[in-house]
Amino acid sequence: MQTLFAYGTLMCAAIMTEVSGLAPAQAAGRLTGYSRRAVRGEWYPGLVPEQGGLVEGVVYRGIPAPVWKRLDRFEGRMYARETVAIELADGSKTDAWTYVFRPQFRRRLTANDWDYLTFLESGITRFRCRYSGYGQLKADHRVRD
Repeated sequence: MQTLFAYGTLMCAAIMTEVSGLAPAQAAGRLTGYSRRAVRGEWYPGLVPEQGGLVEGVVYRGIPAPVWKRLDRFEGRMYARETVAIELADGSKTDAWTYVFRPQFRRRLTANDWDYLTFLESGITRFRCRYSGYGQLKADHRVRD
């Protein structure tokens, strides 16, 4: 599969480009049956199954196989890559990979929804400085996968 549903920091095209090394085509998408929660003490969210939930995000198409290794490293051990059904703006559906928060780490999630606009306004700079997975990937960017 070559499609990613991004619901958090990777919705930001600049971060996606820095992490993946490319600027894939994107479109708006939504995922039902899940919610996006803030991770305690962090600027990024966790996605968890929730009946009646709805998460707005970005669909990136054309992700080549080697880039998935970089994305997996970026997301880290708290996330599992899973296939989900996404609805696009035109009402069509597509399957995509996304990163779901692993059950053993759910105690780290807050009850609050994570807000992308708040992240862009006040969290993106702190995220880039603080998140070790992001810094490691920037250093790894010089190394070919």
